[in-house]
Amino acid sequence: MTISRLFVAIFLFFSFVGNSQTLKWKPITQQTKPWSRWWWEGNAVNPKDLTFNMENYQKVGLGGLEITPIYGVKGAESQFVDFLSPKWVSLFKHTLNEGTRLGLGIDLANASGWPFGGRWVEPEDACRYVAHKVYNLKEGEKLAEAITFQQQAMIRFVLPKNVEPKDLKQPIGKNDNLQELAIDQVKFDKILPLETLMAYSDTGEKVNLTDKVGSDGQLNWTATRGNWSLYAIFSGWHGKMVERAGPGGEGDVIDHFSDKAINNYLKEFDKAFAGTDVSSMRAFFNDSYEVDDAKGQSDWTPELFNEFQKRRGYDLRNYLPNLFSKEKTELNSRVLCDYRTTISDLILEKYTSAWAKWGHSRGKIVRNQAHGSPGNTLDLYSMVDIPEIEGTDLLRIKFASSASNVMNKKLTSSESATWDNEHFLSNLGDVKKDLDLFFLGGVNHVFYHGTNYSPQNEPFPGWLFYAATHFTPHNPFWKHFGALNQYVARTQTFLQDTKPDNDILLYFPIYDRFAEQTPKGLLQHFDGVTPEFNNTDFKTVAQNMIDKSYSFDYVSDRQIANLNVKNQSITNGATAWKTILLSENETLPLETFEKLVQLAKEGATIVIHNKLPQDVPGLGNLEERQAKFKALIAQLNFTKNAGVSQANIGKGRFILGENLGEILAAAKVQRETMIDKGLSNIRKINANGKTYFINNTTSKSFDGWVKIETPFQSVALYNPMTEKLGLAKYNAKTNEVYVQLMAGESIILETHNDVVKAEKYPYFKSIAKAQELTGNWKVTFTEGGEVLPKAIETKSLNSWTNFEGEDYKNFSGIATYSHDFKLANASKSGYWLDLGKIAESAKVSVNGKALGTLLGPSYQVFIPANVLKSQNTLTVEVANSMANRVIALEKKGVIWQKFYNINVSARLKENLGKDGYFTTKNWTPKDSGILGKVTLTAVEVLK
Repeated sequence: MTISRLFVAIFLFFSFVGNSQTLKWKPITQQTKPWSRWWWEGNAVNPKDLTFNMENYQKVGLGGLEITPIYGVKGAESQFVDFLSPKWVSLFKHTLNEGTRLGLGIDLANASGWPFGGRWVEPEDACRYVAHKVYNLKEGEKLAEAITFQQQAMIRFVLPKNVEPKDLKQPIGKNDNLQELAIDQVKFDKILPLETLMAYSDTGEKVNLTDKVGSDGQLNWTATRGNWSLYAIFSGWHGKMVERAGPGGEGDVIDHFSDKAINNYLKEFDKAFAGTDVSSMRAFFNDSYEVDDAKGQSDWTPELFNEFQKRRGYDLRNYLPNLFSKEKTELNSRVLCDYRTTISDLILEKYTSAWAKWGHSRGKIVRNQAHGSPGNTLDLYSMVDIPEIEGTDLLRIKFASSASNVMNKKLTSSESATWDNEHFLSNLGDVKKDLDLFFLGGVNHVFYHGTNYSPQNEPFPGWLFYAATHFTPHNPFWKHFGALNQYVARTQTFLQDTKPDNDILLYFPIYDRFAEQTPKGLLQHFDGVTPEFNNTDFKTVAQNMIDKSYSFDYVSDRQIANLNVKNQSITNGATAWKTILLSENETLPLETFEKLVQLAKEGATIVIHNKLPQDVPGLGNLEERQAKFKALIAQLNFTKNAGVSQANIGKGRFILGENLGEILAAAKVQRETMIDKGLSNIRKINANGKTYFINNTTSKSFDGWVKIETPFQSVALYNPMTEKLGLAKYNAKTNEVYVQLMAGESIILETHNDVVKAEKYPYFKSIAKAQELTGNWKVTFTEGGEVLPKAIETKSLNSWTNFEGEDYKNFSGIATYSHDFKLANASKSGYWLDLGKIAESAKVSVNGKALGTLLGPSYQVFIPANVLKSQNTLTVEVANSMANRVIALEKKGVIWQKFYNINVSARLKENLGKDGYFTTKNWTPKDSGILGKVTLTAVEVLK
């Protein structure tokens, strides 16, 4: 045998028998750790306490912080620092230096609060709205009244104030008491500038009369033949103020449709950072678009008419009656669609792209929340480095991750756990449930919302933000927070080190919505799928695919334009999908249809649910576009077979049908059937196979085989909470893997394309009935307050608030339960310890050996046999919520709600006090500690 043949034989032998290797966790990095939004209230920060806070955050496993300056704390006014002032910049520089020392990344919000705006925003750059008046003239008549529009003064506060607009200076940024006022929106009594005056006759004639209006508003024109309607368009100041702004950051919100406005706005940052080394900062951040979280819409920009004509090919001034009409006609809908499309283009190009370009030119990446804007969310996300989402709806979450996947972006971030529960009641189990949902939706870069800077000596509950989940060292769960952060970090090492592996690109039919008249105003805002797409086939199809576990990304028209075909797959150059799916849409842009036909001719499969779109959106060059559209439809000759119609074209095909499952099957798209057993998943591509993140979304444990839609030779399992890992029990012939998951538990499943030999993943089965741990329990209170209650012994496990004495009822903190026990039956493998129900989290050790931190909803942990003796001591460290201590404070009349602006809002109306602030006055002490029986169950390793 030659040497080369011998080498091949040896290679084939070892490929067949398997590669013996050690499975191991991927290294945790700053980027794979969870980050947090870091609220600087009033910018009342100092170097000593900045360092104290950051050291605490680093110890619990945070990887970085995003600084967002917000409203201040009452009583700390002397410490307030104006945003972007030299003193503020020096404090920011100290933070950057400490971040480098501690290994914490630093991002910065490009505003104090949100949206972009501030004291330095001049009126010409502030957000605008369009106002109009209609006048009627007959032949031979002249208009007697002046063409004017008086903007009515109005003011909205976060909480009511006895102040009128006439009491304020103009522009609004010149007022010194903006922190105290907490203005949400203000309009001043003023005459608005005329943008245009158009006359329309009943014979179809259109005349621009703008230059015939004098400075006094008088119109120098006599109506000619016919009856005339005159439309006067005025540009008003919307008056939206920056929400939750801190000192120096209060003021008007910018015009998001003007590149001049954003460029002037960003000059203030260049001026502030001139001469300061901020190279260690990672990213600038933009919070969600909430300009229209106010009275009326910001729906205008001074260049709108020019931009519209340049982009749509006709003059909007000739169609003002159609734009403002409430009548649902085809022409009106087409004009409205073109107006909204133009607004969408402007916020994309003039604002988001301009901001991203500015950040990149200064060596920074940009992170953006695009939801809520009047533009195409997918396109807005496409322009930034890290798309960020919030909320707990998978259909919404997927907008950010879809943009990342389609545009080859490595990271998708999330504003996480904002409103899990009411204040002081959200626990780490609630947070983990949210994070698992984000992971399933494609997020791989978690940001908590959020962490407050609070001085070291600030009494309980410290400085707080108005959102309901308080990630603060004053929260008893802080002691166990590190366990959650380790879970997130281990999970994200896989999710960040893999590529997307979704089968379907679901077309985002925004033009149907652009054409739909709504009662709220000219614009629609796209925050997700619900309620924006209620009662649409798009939402029905998307939810069906979620429920049935089809893997998909949304895709926009702009994104489709950049796709290609390779080996019959649709690709962006780095990622491939099996098909593009169109729900039942009314319209489709000609360019998009042309691209779909081209992709099909090159070998792609295009799937249509129910029916093909029948028309193009918008009005410009309509007849030519419609003719080309119909010609494309004529190329598709469908033949029907068993409910599914197919039109072959070129190397590919279009598939059409009513049954979603049937048409996807015809496109050779399979779903992950583990969803039928209550297991949700996301599938990704790794260097040697596929990676699944699997979550048991049910309230019951799962123990059994699951099939995955991935061929493999071997499978490894990684438990990111317990850190257990090993080779799974699997059947490569049937693509099945054996999985054991408690309620709410998650697992990382990693397939290999070769046979791997490694340590086995531990599976267990019970071999005896559960043994209840009875007898004395000693409960010792170790950390927290108001005071530490006396240690107590009990034989009955229930809430410690049931112990006699107010100290137990008022206590928030850490209590340690200890119990001595003997084993009733022996096991060579070990035991499952089940703590039953815990309020709220627990860290468990036996005989001094730490076994794990349990966050819920399941509170079970494995005790290895080698840890146990004939006589044993179980120690359970339990953290409850902040609630009981806050209840006690309020009973004493202590005012902890001492914040400007929103000053802690209630999630539920029943928790809103007469003063408009959140209160616990109607609460009774919340259950705390171990709440029922604790059991041990002997188990053996399942072979």
